[in-house]
Amino acid sequence: MLKSRKELDAELDGAARAWLDEALAEAAHDAVRTQVAPDAPGPEATGPYTSPPWELRYAAAGRHCGPEHADSVRSLLLVEARASLPSVTRLYEQGTAAERRAVLLTLHRLGLGDTALPLVEDALRTSDTRLVAAAVGPYAADHLGPHAWRHAVLKCLFTEVPVAAVARLGDRAGGDAELARMLDDFAAERTAAGRTVPEDLRTVLALTAPVGDGTHQAPPRPTAAPAAPAPTEES
Repeated sequence: MLKSRKELDAELDGAARAWLDEALAEAAHDAVRTQVAPDAPGPEATGPYTSPPWELRYAAAGRHCGPEHADSVRSLLLVEARASLPSVTRLYEQGTAAERRAVLLTLHRLGLGDTALPLVEDALRTSDTRLVAAAVGPYAADHLGPHAWRHAVLKCLFTEVPVAAVARLGDRAGGDAELARMLDDFAAERTAAGRTVPEDLRTVLALTAPVGDGTHQAPPRPTAAPAAPAPTEES
């Protein structure tokens, strides 16, 4: 879960807080620069591209603030810089898995509309469960089309990413007969191969039923055999 600036200030030491102050100031300065002259040619138009200072800070967040805080720090930088699509695309494509994850976790806060969907789609093609989990967050819930969203849910089941990571799962799965069919097919394939059906599949399948319709409710679990009576003194 991403932490707020207040939460980070309470957990970071003095040196890390000072570093974060400087990093956020650089991000804010870049946001003002691009807002004042949004159509001005960028550095890449006049010569080799030079990353703005905050993008360099983005890559160094884990080193200065600790890996446990890196996602939150990077997310704050993206928001403070009002990162554009070219910026987030560059940071995603050139970044490590951890840097890519932070981009995915922040997309819904950047006002990019559906223009960043290629980044989500790329993450969903990977086998990195950290990226898959980040890719099915609020941005995907808002912008992925029905077909792609259904396959994202199946990707979670296939890679054993908990479906709790899927934002607005209940809203989007409710009454989705096509998703129910795909889940039934997936369960049948697993059973035929002698593999267990993930419990999360039952959870999602139950959500696909229209309100008041128990057609796709999860089957009951087998009950345990009754316990043997406690031995008596006579035995």
